[in-house]
Amino acid sequence: MSRSAAAKIPGLLLRHLGPRLISTSAGGSVTGSAAQGSRPIGLGWVRLPVLEIRSCSTLASGAAGEKKEKAEDGGDEKAVVSSYWGIAPRKITKGDGSPWKWNCFMPWETYQADVSIDIKKHHTPANFVDKFAYWTVQTLKYPTYLFFQRRHMCHAMLLETVAAVPGMVGGMLLHFKSLRRFEHSGGWIKALLEEAENERMHLMTFIDLSQPKWYERALVFAVQGVFSNAYFLAYLVSPKLAHRITGYLEEEAVNSYTEFLNDIEKGEFENVPAPAIAIDYWRLPKDATLKDVIKVIRADEAHHRDLNHFASDIQFQGLELKDHPAPVGYH
Repeated sequence: MSRSAAAKIPGLLLRHLGPRLISTSAGGSVTGSAAQGSRPIGLGWVRLPVLEIRSCSTLASGAAGEKKEKAEDGGDEKAVVSSYWGIAPRKITKGDGSPWKWNCFMPWETYQADVSIDIKKHHTPANFVDKFAYWTVQTLKYPTYLFFQRRHMCHAMLLETVAAVPGMVGGMLLHFKSLRRFEHSGGWIKALLEEAENERMHLMTFIDLSQPKWYERALVFAVQGVFSNAYFLAYLVSPKLAHRITGYLEEEAVNSYTEFLNDIEKGEFENVPAPAIAIDYWRLPKDATLKDVIKVIRADEAHHRDLNHFASDIQFQGLELKDHPAPVGYH
């Protein structure tokens, strides 16, 4: 064969194979027009294999996917719920080894209420601010008594939605004050926030015993909205007035729960078993009843009464709360 004939053979082969696809075992078949993934060589076109690029994965993610599929298919693998940091949450148990069922509070936050506290203590108004605070509370008291009358459970729920406001508002404003002045609060931020949380737990206990009607929920919505803003302004203007108002509110709460207990003892209100959340929160005996719950709640309110009157007395003397340690943990 001559040299010129041998030179023509590759051109003929390329012209013949140009329209066809060239495939590889690694990349699979390649499709497309002559303009895509091709390059002119001589007189024809040679298809260049286009390899598919896949997203990379790891064996760990693949195994996780298999576990997820097994869990969805009802397999042996179970999905593990972990925290944000990828650490499985620890199992919390009670003292007897049974699992802890509450997420809203932990075992180390529970306590036994001091029911020996004086429930008849009353702060006698001694000046204009005291009298203004006292008669403000008395004015607000009568409409609620007229509306609820002897419906103690509904009255208690409304009372707790209001009683949980002062501690949160006062704690928040003292928090801001501490940040502005670069100074400690003497523990009063923590004490007031503990008070607010304690009042909220009272409400959570009553919710387990009774559900408010729609118009009672509407009343709570309106009263809380008005009272929260009014108390916020009062605390900005005069913290000692705000604490005195709270002290008198807590006095009325003690009186209200005393009437509740009297009606239970008279048989006018059923002494039902205590809800589980109350038994765990106040460390009550397993056979505790509603009467036991009302007693510890009344003791809490009496402690809140003393705390707020104490805070007001400090400020009436021209002193700062931060200079007098707050009774932290004083439920």
